[in-house]
Amino acid sequence: MDSNLQALMLEQGRKARTAARYLATASTTIKNDALMAMANTLEANILELLKANQVDLENGREQGLTAALLERLTLDEVRVKDMAQGLREIAALPDPVGEVLAMWRRPNGLEVGRIRTPIGVVGIIYESRPNVTADAAGLCLKAGNAILLRGGEEALNSNRVIARLIADAAVKCGIPEGSIQLVDSEDREAAVFMMKMNDYLDVLIPRGGKGLKQAVMNNATVPYIMTGMGNCHVYVDEYADLNKAHPIVFNAKVQRPSVCNAAETLLVHAAVAQDFLPSMIKELEDAGVEIRACERSRKIVSHVKAAVPEDWDTEYLDLILTVKIVDSVEEAIKHINTHGTGHSEAIVSQDYSNVRRFMAAVDAAAVYANASTRFTDGNVFGFGAEMGISTQKLHARGPMGLQELTTTKFIVYGDGHTR
Repeated sequence: MDSNLQALMLEQGRKARTAARYLATASTTIKNDALMAMANTLEANILELLKANQVDLENGREQGLTAALLERLTLDEVRVKDMAQGLREIAALPDPVGEVLAMWRRPNGLEVGRIRTPIGVVGIIYESRPNVTADAAGLCLKAGNAILLRGGEEALNSNRVIARLIADAAVKCGIPEGSIQLVDSEDREAAVFMMKMNDYLDVLIPRGGKGLKQAVMNNATVPYIMTGMGNCHVYVDEYADLNKAHPIVFNAKVQRPSVCNAAETLLVHAAVAQDFLPSMIKELEDAGVEIRACERSRKIVSHVKAAVPEDWDTEYLDLILTVKIVDSVEEAIKHINTHGTGHSEAIVSQDYSNVRRFMAAVDAAAVYANASTRFTDGNVFGFGAEMGISTQKLHARGPMGLQELTTTKFIVYGDGHTR
């Protein structure tokens, strides 16, 4: 790694640490004013943003990025306005910093309490989607954290403009320089170096696919919260209302296949497979979806491609869907817990017992009954935006909003107490 880049990143770390000390006690008013200014500047500079994004898209096409990846990379006027609206929604949310979670008096008269505090400096490594730059910065700012952003090289031009605009807007509102910083480099070693910045980063949030996850597991010494990978399933039970199942499955796969909460596998109970699969697969194929099915499924829809073992463990992020027939809700649960990534899983059923069993036994951050997996999203859940969707169990799970970007500390009040 270039020594100049290393020195720059260390300086960014020092600035972030200094800024975090101020942000820990910054008033809600100042933070909200900054968020509103950040939103306004994004909307005021849409043309500049779209111009930079076009450069990224042209580079992506030259590099052979898939249509699904290009879709993740794309900004348009609507998406920029959505980014701005997300920042405004974050501003409207209650400030988590200083919230008293509990307070109790001990027999010796000490009063012990627990309150929410910022984490400090958050690092995020993410791929493709430039909107993450604004979402992550906004959430960290409201939660009293400084942030160091390292986006994918495919979105570097877009991220440069977004980060510059929102950082400048925040500074003008009294937020210290260094609160929002972008690692401006295409060098992948910069991401690896960031994973080892223990003196400056309190937590690292990787948001990407299997390759990024493995790199973090192999290299990170900074504590991290794993987010992103979504090998999601929809299970159509023997007691499903098939009129509900059709739009749920279609939405989970087709509405936006390039995101982590899109379904990658359809499980269908054998009792309804003959009635459900032919029409469902035709509907999916008409939308451009490639089907890869188990042998039992291919006896019903013989023209589709046969699934191979690795298909069950693949996050396609594309218009590809694996299909498997199962004989019980227990078999569906076993398949999901074996091959899923702990992200989002859904059952379609009118049977209360089967729904309860599925909801209790499936090991995932979000489990749905009679709804699409596409709803796992910080904005949809009312968080304004999200840092990512955690697929681990500590310290956060599911969409990460403001509360997940805080930690706690104990406050103890005495009156001359000694021990």
